[in-house]
Parts: sequence; C-alpha cells; structure tokens
Amino acid sequence: MALDALAVGIERKRVNWVLDADIRGFFDTINHEWLLRFLGHRIADRRILRLIQKWLRAGVIEDGKRMVQGTGSPQGASISPLLANVYLHYVLDLWTNHWRRRRARGEVIVVRLADDIVFGFQYQSDAQRFWTDLAARLGEFDLELHPAKTRLLQFGTFAEKQRAERGLGKPETFDFLGFTHVCGRTRRGRYHVLRLTAKPRMRAMLQSIRVGLMRRRHLPLPEQGRWLRSIVRGYFAYHAVPKNGTRHCGFRVEVRRAWIRALRRRSQRSRMPWIRFQRIADPWIPTVRILPPWPTQRFDVRTQGRSPVR
Repeated sequence: MALDALAVGIERKRVNWVLDADIRGFFDTINHEWLLRFLGHRIADRRILRLIQKWLRAGVIEDGKRMVQGTGSPQGASISPLLANVYLHYVLDLWTNHWRRRRARGEVIVVRLADDIVFGFQYQSDAQRFWTDLAARLGEFDLELHPAKTRLLQFGTFAEKQRAERGLGKPETFDFLGFTHVCGRTRRGRYHVLRLTAKPRMRAMLQSIRVGLMRRRHLPLPEQGRWLRSIVRGYFAYHAVPKNGTRHCGFRVEVRRAWIRALRRRSQRSRMPWIRFQRIADPWIPTVRILPPWPTQRFDVRTQGRSPVR
C-alpha cells in the first residue's frame, strides 16, 4: 500500500522535489521514557505499560552474553515494528501534518512505513525549510537524520523538462522499500513513476540463492526444484509490478545459471548439457508474470471504503 500511495501521490499531486529521509540507527536510539509517555496516551492499563517496560529492559543475547541498553528496541523482535510506529506517529506524523497545514506554501505528501520515509514537495523552498525543521524536531527526541543517506532531489512530473532546460541530465532516482523509483513515460507519453527492483537487493537475493544451491547440489533434483520454486515465487510475488518485467527476466536467467553451475559442480565427471538442463529447470522455475494492477487502480479501490472484488 505504501508503494502505491507514493506512486499515486507523485503522479497526481504537483510534486517536483522529493526528500529521501533516513533516520540514523532508529531502532537503536528509541528513547524509552518518551515511548512510554506516548503509549500512555493510548493504554490506560498500567500493567500493560509495565510489561512493555520490562520487555524493553530485557536486553538481547550476543555471543552468549546478555546486553542491556537504556535506549532502543531490538530489531527483529515481534513487537518492535509496532512500538516504532507508535513512536514515529507522535514524533513525526502528527508534527508533519501540523507543519504541512501551517507552514507549507505548496502541496506536500508523506509516505512512511516504519522508519522508511519519503516526502514530496511542490516547491524547493518548502523542502529545504522542512528538512531543517525536521532535523530540529528529531533532535528533541534523541533521533538524527543520516547525513549521507538523507538527500533532496528533483523528481516529479516536470523534473525531466526543468532539468533539460538547465542542461542537466535525467532526474535522479531514489530507493524505497526495495524499489528504485525512476521518472518514466508511458507509450502515449504520459508521465508515470517507474518502479524497478533495487539492484543491491537483487544482487543479495541472487547471492543467497547461489549459496543455497551449492549447499543442496547433492540432493535429489525434485527437492532442489521445490526449494528453488518457493524462493523465486516469493520473490516475484513482491517485486512483480508493472514495468518491472525486464529485471525479472534477468533475475530468472541468473537463477537458471546458478542452478546449472551448482549441478555441474556435483563431481568432476558431472555432465549437464544445457538442453538437458532446460527440461529439468522449466517445470520448477516460475516464469515472469506481472500480477498486480497499476498503482492507481489498486490505490483507488483501497481508498474508496470497499474491499477489492475477489
């Protein structure tokens, strides 16, 4: 939903500038005192608050030793995303809405999922002023913007034209939730946000598959195929969005290469011709299918107060 909201917001609103914000070590710097005060606004039962406080102070086990910290929430814990959303709701969401209504000259959009945040602005002056105010706001709650990962870039409907008039190159891109967002055009020339699988994420997934195949190369082929099919199917289920088919095809090709390389490493006498491998791999490795609809279609259905037709 967050990806659809971002794409629709940039396309339908007059967004010309994007602030790609990153909070440095967010889960490690959550202030427990502020968090419990925020939870107190929603939870009246003091017993629940004491349990959450004990959980925060429980610490984690690292190298056999118990580490207890006065700040932060363990990443990977089941309740950490919930607490992080509550914390940022009071620190960021409510304040941003107030700032947008009182100080912004043009349109402002905000899309956040946990600590992944993207802001869109109509005017550059609003974006620069918001960046300064945001850093001050986070500082009040022991948070800090990452200086290297937070950046302001020209991105939106008119970014390509404006940069061309000034002799600059194509609009910059930014990553959000595993996708690289690019200023693109439809076949009819209409502007739309192109979402491509982020290359670092794709490389990491391929490396994980190569390691997994090498560990399983001596198992029966059906067992290898079932494992590989589940991995590829799950990858496609998340990343198979419109206009991302080219990178999906490249991903599928690399998966097939990794599998035949693992099979050829079974022994020094192993022989696996490509023609024979194709007959083995085709039933197991899913083909590329773009299943989700366009972001505007799915966003409209989800925001009109009724469930999608099943």
